[in-house]
Amino acid sequence: MIGQVAVRRFPALTVSTPRTEVRQLVAADAEAVDEVFADRQTQRWLPLADASGQIDGRAWCTELARQRRDSGDGDHWAVVRREDRRVVGCLWTRRTDWGARLTEVSYAIAPHARGYGLAVEAVDAVAIALILEHGFQRVELRVAAGNVASRRVAEKAGFSYEGLLRNAGFVHGARVDLELWSFVSADLR
Repeated sequence: MIGQVAVRRFPALTVSTPRTEVRQLVAADAEAVDEVFADRQTQRWLPLADASGQIDGRAWCTELARQRRDSGDGDHWAVVRREDRRVVGCLWTRRTDWGARLTEVSYAIAPHARGYGLAVEAVDAVAIALILEHGFQRVELRVAAGNVASRRVAEKAGFSYEGLLRNAGFVHGARVDLELWSFVSADLR
């Protein structure tokens, strides 16, 4: 087939850490996802086109996740706290390049679950699983300059800072610089 590229479906992924489970989102998670994305602190750093933008939890858990997965671009997952089985956050991948075997991971954690290292555990576990179980060579994390909490997650999850991507992102319609962090297969040694 000349001129056509086969689309790879993003791999199914479930990972567990001592305190979290990262699993595919389902429609029943919509209310918890709405809570995560409606939080003011989370809204501050989301790459939304304008200040009135809001993520619809039901669509995020169903159609949008399915579209991203089926296109091969990435996936959406729930971060579930093991002690009470409560969805406390979301992880998602995007910008997957199958030729280079790389993808970008992002996350958001509910306000009541912040500060306990759950994001670090989940991001680290997903990065390791993508490399060891699914053959990725590189997982990127982009952090808006000034987002100190996300920078700490990247550091604690074992990502390496690579530099500043000037004017490469946006939050609520305003252009921002993005810090580029990476986790590569050599980081597992």
